[in-house]
Amino acid sequence: MTAAILSHEPAIRLTIYFGLLAILMAWEWLAPRRRLALGRWRRWPSNLGMAALNTLALRLVSPAAAVGVAVWAEQSGIGLFNMVAVPAGVAVAVSVLALDLLIYAQHVAFHKIGPLWRLHRMHHADLDIDVTTGARFHTVEILLSMGLKVGAVLLLGAPALAVLLFEVLLNATSMFNHANIVLPPALDRVLRLIVVTPDMHRIHHSWHRDETDSNFGFNLPWWDRLFSTYRAQPRDGHQAMTIGLPIFRDPRELRLDRMLMQPLRRDKVKQPAQETPVSAIVE
Repeated sequence: MTAAILSHEPAIRLTIYFGLLAILMAWEWLAPRRRLALGRWRRWPSNLGMAALNTLALRLVSPAAAVGVAVWAEQSGIGLFNMVAVPAGVAVAVSVLALDLLIYAQHVAFHKIGPLWRLHRMHHADLDIDVTTGARFHTVEILLSMGLKVGAVLLLGAPALAVLLFEVLLNATSMFNHANIVLPPALDRVLRLIVVTPDMHRIHHSWHRDETDSNFGFNLPWWDRLFSTYRAQPRDGHQAMTIGLPIFRDPRELRLDRMLMQPLRRDKVKQPAQETPVSAIVE
């Protein structure tokens, strides 16, 4: 079974990725939650270009990625679940939960540790938020994240099925919770008990730093509630809130080359009150 999972892993992930991307793009066009401040074609080429670049980098550095490491660990008897007999369902469920907690902790660390924040802030520098923002991460951050996941997979002895399931869920929920889509308020309240919704995660992209440092979850919302990083609503409201950071507000910063160089930049930070709100930029 593990060999079959490994051989079909790229096809499974790509099929789900492009299928969900198309669905969410159509949903955003038919029922957008917010009016975009900038045209899609000002942002999409670079955001999707980052996704392509990161996919290429991961395949070059680790062709089999975390799923391949899980298969190797199983064959070598490495890791907790490869040394202690537990039901397969338990191993899969615990592994998915543990990996999701790891990503939550990693996300908090990338906000709190200076050099890591310089990498991660490129994700927050988008002047709008939509499904393509979910793919906008610096390549170095993506490689560091993969290294952490590989270490966790080895320690856990996580089953290959659990790793594949987690990777698919993480990619899918990242696209979903960044999507600029309308959900009925009653549905949003129910959904955010089990998954991070767009209205919940949008707060994390506010230019107010206390809101940026909240709602760190990508997949499961429980960690934010457990560790008191949950915020229910943005202070300025979803329509009036400003997306992005007080720095990198020039639309030229949306170019792929400038995005890649942002971690090396030492731009002076202005206070939000001194900035022109992104909502004032017309499409």
